[in-house]
Amino acid sequence: MIKIIGRKVELIGNREANLDDLYFWRFEEKEQEAKKWNGPYIPEKRITKEEHRKHWLNEEEIATGVPASLVIRAEGKVIGYVGAYWIDKNTNWLETGIVIYDKDYWNGGYGSEAYKLWIDFLFESTELHRLGMSTWSGNERMIIVAERMGMIIEARIRNARTVEGQYFDAIKMGILREEWEKLSAII
Repeated sequence: MIKIIGRKVELIGNREANLDDLYFWRFEEKEQEAKKWNGPYIPEKRITKEEHRKHWLNEEEIATGVPASLVIRAEGKVIGYVGAYWIDKNTNWLETGIVIYDKDYWNGGYGSEAYKLWIDFLFESTELHRLGMSTWSGNERMIIVAERMGMIIEARIRNARTVEGQYFDAIKMGILREEWEKLSAII
């Protein structure tokens, strides 16, 4: 079982014990504050706890020994997850993401640390050439986190997303292995 330990957070494999907590944050928590920022333009179909459990426990790996997602824990609590999926295996291009559901852990560096641990793990564990991230122009905090990781804005698709009846730009960001290696050498 993978366990990556940082100063504030740890990334752990999708164990059954954590799945009810993730289900709570995704579907049962009343405020659903995270959904206002994490792709609010993409409707999320509610699924049963059993469907949710099967999805997470049967998730395919990105590469041998490299899961497609890990749970984020802080202070012993499940607060979110990091994930990745292939855009193009032929060119070693993976798309990544992160969500911190528990807003008590926003703006404290938890997401930045979790995302850095995830990006480092993916580059260190694979032969990836590039990692990308997609968001919308209204999610300024995610753009800042991605920039801290060394990602740059590679595309801005104007007025491509609607949130609460207002148009926003779609933002595509990315980092190449060579850029990550240079940043990693500095630290």
